[in-house]
Amino acid sequence: MSSRPDLPTLAAVVREHLGEGASWNAARDLVRSGRVFVDGQQETDPAVRVDATKVKVDLAAPRIRKGVLSESALVHVDRHVAVVAKPAGVLTVPYDPADRDTLVDQLRAALRRRDKARGGKRYDPEVGVVHRLDKGTTGLLVFTRTVAAKRHLGQQFRAHDVGRTYLALVHGVPARATHDSILVANRGDGLRGTFGKMRPAKGKPPSDARRAVTHVDAVLPLKGVSLVAVRLETGRQHQIRIHLSEAGHPLVGENVYIRDYMGPRVEAARPLLHAAELGFIHPDDEEPRHFLLPPPEDFVDALKAAGAKPDAWQDLLAERPPRRIRVRRRQEDDED
Repeated sequence: MSSRPDLPTLAAVVREHLGEGASWNAARDLVRSGRVFVDGQQETDPAVRVDATKVKVDLAAPRIRKGVLSESALVHVDRHVAVVAKPAGVLTVPYDPADRDTLVDQLRAALRRRDKARGGKRYDPEVGVVHRLDKGTTGLLVFTRTVAAKRHLGQQFRAHDVGRTYLALVHGVPARATHDSILVANRGDGLRGTFGKMRPAKGKPPSDARRAVTHVDAVLPLKGVSLVAVRLETGRQHQIRIHLSEAGHPLVGENVYIRDYMGPRVEAARPLLHAAELGFIHPDDEEPRHFLLPPPEDFVDALKAAGAKPDAWQDLLAERPPRRIRVRRRQEDDED
């Protein structure tokens, strides 16, 4: 596998293998179903750039089972933590008793399968949740596997010391800025948002209000849209979507916080937001760990449609100075 833009995507190689008349959807489904291998390793990302000579399509290979994360989605696993690449369309955790097949469920099943394949005992793995992503958002999430790790990572999230950078495709050209506001469940129009934004604030914010801080660190203007790098200082529900929308630059694909946007809209099947970078202090050795996950195929396709290079996101992230991850030794509670 390679990041070289001159190499074909895996979907293109598979489509050619299937022969004349094969659709792009058929090629992508074959890849995502786990029946395509690159240099002997299963690869489920249709957008990855590959050497065509190293690709093998095995129609007899078993399909990836629904409800279990593919091995490629397990970015890092050790005895304390599991870092996962979340796909779009999957809830991180259940919000309703009827919710099934959430990312937590899929991860637990993947860990069971992984340990069984390595000759381990069958058990119900511990999976602790310390942060979440919206259903439509893709990208990196860390889950804990021990009580000690959950305490350790939870402290970092409460202290806002976890490094989190998102890539977002937004309407218009936003400014590099810091958005610092108090978010409430109803800003005045029935939506979550900034206290005092839709109507003059009267009195103090409600007890469930929370401060939210979002940094827009880099901006790449494109055709009608911009690619932005967004760094979270806090992690409130819909925080990035709200702050960018209230600034007049809703996400491409936004379907909630866009009702007041009067400019031309670019459509997408989901809000194009991707958690690209994640950094934290590991509980085992107290050393910083940093993970980077390229955006998925639909995000890259939208970039190309807007006139950007497929790897433009790499240049955008490189614009920012590196940020040191630190742990503050404190115990007080601060809901994230």
